Amino acid sequence: MSERIVLSNGIVVTMNDANEVHFGGSVVIDGDRITEVAPDTVETTGARVIDATDKIVMPGLVDFHYHTALGKGYSDHLPLWEYLQTCWYPMIRALDPESAYWAALASYSESIKCGVTAVNDMYRQLEALADAAEKIGIRAVLSNDVATDEHDLDTLADNERAFRAKNGAANGRVKVFVGIEWLPLASKDLLRETRALADELGTGIHIHLNESLSEVEISKEMFGRRPTEVAYDCGILGPDCIAAHCVWLSDVEIALLRETHTQVSHNPSSNAKLGNGVARLPEILAAGINVGLGHDAAEVNNSRDMFEVMKFASLMHRAVHVDASLQQAPDVLRMATRNGAAGLGFEAGELSPGKKADVVVVDTQNQMFTPLLENNADHVFSHLVFAANGSCVETVVIDGEIVYEDREFTRIDEEEVLRQANRAFREVIERMNVPDLESVRRS
Repeated sequence: MSERIVLSNGIVVTMNDANEVHFGGSVVIDGDRITEVAPDTVETTGARVIDATDKIVMPGLVDFHYHTALGKGYSDHLPLWEYLQTCWYPMIRALDPESAYWAALASYSESIKCGVTAVNDMYRQLEALADAAEKIGIRAVLSNDVATDEHDLDTLADNERAFRAKNGAANGRVKVFVGIEWLPLASKDLLRETRALADELGTGIHIHLNESLSEVEISKEMFGRRPTEVAYDCGILGPDCIAAHCVWLSDVEIALLRETHTQVSHNPSSNAKLGNGVARLPEILAAGINVGLGHDAAEVNNSRDMFEVMKFASLMHRAVHVDASLQQAPDVLRMATRNGAAGLGFEAGELSPGKKADVVVVDTQNQMFTPLLENNADHVFSHLVFAANGSCVETVVIDGEIVYEDREFTRIDEEEVLRQANRAFREVIERMNVPDLESVRRS
């Protein structure tokens, strides 16, 4: 149940238009909304008070490209195509609703512990995922893994059924988008039908685009065009579309994303682990495209920690371009908060009156934030992006409710979730039908 909450005497990182940081400031929450952000203390009579002394109060992080996952660390030594065919697809084909439920709770719990308040999750068994999101209290946009029928994944009918069952669940915290796996498992007819369905339902689209060089080559072979060009031709792109990865974009494809106001999820740590390359982030940003950040999946990242993703999102581009001026800390934090929230259509991502009360409290009494100069906003931003990891998160508020307090969950039994997720993983791998690796490499 939401209540009036005052977070008092903290370092309030607003991420508002002026990037204001209030030292000794307060944030007032009433119901599911922020009602006041003050540079000093406020009246607390009748409120639940959270003393934020020596703590940072900031907007919740938004994981803009996400897959619920069971198999972290399992068979993750392969490049993307081989990994998908011998592990990822066999695993998600073997999912049942119960396994998906516990996988989602394990995934969402790690995210919340790392300060994430909203996820853009493409997976299967969406009704079970929605139940998990409602149970733990996270804000979630869900989409199916839709592909053409011969690939034995999800169909547009599955996605429509999930939309009608769960869109708007959990008092609006759950949304359902239409998901397309990627072009190698699609057809032009499927892409056109996806846009038609999204328009009919009044919802968004979540798709992988230009993730790897192999995807680009497959797209050229199948369609005679590069992936983003095909997506444009078929009407997929638009302000309601989140295009994940976008590593291997041509100048023409960047222009198409800009023309259509398509949103891009930058997933640097996943791209690095899979050896897929480094996205043209400076050029994408220079085109005025909205970019959020995502961890992708624990199988291809091994961590759902968005603080780590933020650090990668700066350092990789500085290294590649030999330019330390790129991706400054406040800009990276904005990608992980405001940009992601805007892309998903959530009134969140900043601490301002009227915004949704998705708020994270970060403990600074540790080596990560030492030293910390008083009244120095640059120092705060630097530590959040370059020094911190998810272990510094102490309390998480989502939609005005405290779902994680003093490093303890308020809605779930964490030990049970971990136990059940381990059991579900064992059962799923027993059901998996795994093709021979050499046959996959020859295909």
